[in-house]
Amino acid sequence: MIKLKQKLDVCAAIAFATIKEYIVYRTHMLVSVFVGPVYFIVQFFIWTAVYGGGGTIKGIEYLQMIRYFGILTLIGYITWDSADWNLSMLIRTGKFLTFALRPVHHPFFALSQKIGHRALGTLVEAMPCAVIFSLLFKIDMRPANIPWTVLSIILALLIVFYVSYIIGIASFWIVESQGIRAFYNLLSGLFSGSFIPLVFFPKPLQTIQFFLPFQYTSYVPAMVFIGKYTLGDVELSIPAIVGIQTLALLCLFLVSGLLYNLAMKRFTAVGA
Repeated sequence: MIKLKQKLDVCAAIAFATIKEYIVYRTHMLVSVFVGPVYFIVQFFIWTAVYGGGGTIKGIEYLQMIRYFGILTLIGYITWDSADWNLSMLIRTGKFLTFALRPVHHPFFALSQKIGHRALGTLVEAMPCAVIFSLLFKIDMRPANIPWTVLSIILALLIVFYVSYIIGIASFWIVESQGIRAFYNLLSGLFSGSFIPLVFFPKPLQTIQFFLPFQYTSYVPAMVFIGKYTLGDVELSIPAIVGIQTLALLCLFLVSGLLYNLAMKRFTAVGA
């Protein structure tokens, strides 16, 4: 219990320091506030044209589709991550050595940074967007079940972090991991439900998504927010899909830990 409290205290201290750091660079945060609404407006016009202002496609009504993309915008703000870029930069510049010598392991430090950064992002980016969507576009931004929605979004945040960190770890072998990041972003955009809902894909591609991390970052928390999950003719209860989402996080956590340990052996082996 003492060690857990110490870790929580360290995490809180790092998160708070990160918040103070980004408040100094508030112009960047303010600019990013406009990114989400622009993404949503583009989707709004696209799907308004597709639906012709009404009707149903793949069992999804026009207003449900607009709400879906409003929810995705908020989730994107809360879960956004750049751990791979940060780690890659530290490795390229040699500054990672200072973290390797610290008593706090870098994965824990990076996660604590993300918690602080996204806590601030939720306050100054996601919440204003929710107000805009509610007042201007008349979208119902109330979750079907608040506890399950909060849990699913937290799991999505952690999944995004560990996927990003795994990509960053690749820099120990290839120095520059941005090519991998670009490829992952392409696949994630297609298969996370960010471009189109996953129910629009052929059934085999829908089924495959249960074994890939993509849907657990966007589609699943969006469906939990709405209160109904269906994919590949499989309809699951909200507790069931959140349980699967938890298993996906556990797998990524273990893979991340394994790769980090291998990277540390490689890092010390070259005498850095």
